[in-house]
Amino acid sequence: MNKINRRTFVGNAAASAAGILWGGSLMSFAPKQQAYEPPHAAGNKNMMAEVLKYRKIDAHAHVLGNFTVDYNVDFADRLGIDKLVISKPMTRGEGPPEEFRACNDVILDAVRQYPDRFIGQMTLNPRYKKESLEEIDRCTDQGMVGLKLYTQVKINDPLFYPIIEKFIDLKMIILMHAGIGHARIKFNANEPPNVSIPEYFVDIAQRYPEAMFQLAHIGGGIDWEDACKTLQHSPNVYVDVSGSNNVANMIDFAMRYIGEDRLLFGCDNSFYQGVGHLFSAKLTDAQRKKIFFDNYNNILRKAGKHVD
Repeated sequence: MNKINRRTFVGNAAASAAGILWGGSLMSFAPKQQAYEPPHAAGNKNMMAEVLKYRKIDAHAHVLGNFTVDYNVDFADRLGIDKLVISKPMTRGEGPPEEFRACNDVILDAVRQYPDRFIGQMTLNPRYKKESLEEIDRCTDQGMVGLKLYTQVKINDPLFYPIIEKFIDLKMIILMHAGIGHARIKFNANEPPNVSIPEYFVDIAQRYPEAMFQLAHIGGGIDWEDACKTLQHSPNVYVDVSGSNNVANMIDFAMRYIGEDRLLFGCDNSFYQGVGHLFSAKLTDAQRKKIFFDNYNNILRKAGKHVD
């Protein structure tokens, strides 16, 4: 198999991405048959054939703001992403029930538009126990799989316990936004007070070893080396590699501490970077298949929601 250099991939793919720009706007797309092809298009085609041979589940995607439904599907088509796990979490503020219900309605509508492409994840606020538990029932009854939270409550806060116990029964994963942490980098004072850090994931994973947790975006600006080291002995914490930070050895480092069975492919809507990471790393064909598709599909399988 030809090894693809991620710098080449990201650079070429970024040039190819110019084909989706129309009138300077990222959100209105040129017709695909008119897509721009740079001078090295032949090399791009060979590279993209390698990219497209892998089935992919994007374990961390969003439909919010500029990341519209069609935006996600367009990039997924270009990069051979079969399924995208989408959510619309509440990023800041109190997050009352009417707000998280409205967020979940957006996701339910998106899944109805593209039932073969999107897997819906709900959002909640554990500060509202009764309403959150009711929302879990409403959303799972309509096919949602999993939960995505931001910073309303720390992942190891006792307020979270009833929600976690419910998801243990459902055999579904909880994806939590992660902050910088305390290691090599000084704790970021701009982070919300309830942001979760890797140490909190270790704590809650030990309390609930039967639960499944997903630490978000080691490519998203966190201290990813510290996160991987901290979580190496937490077998029920999965780590997604999404984010826009293009650190050359990130996946290789994560493989050393987390291993091939707990890493999840994801983009967090930085699509070319997300795919490029896995082609820059020293991975075997079997390892790429696991991270791109099999690992998340096996998580879905626990709840009988697997893709194949």
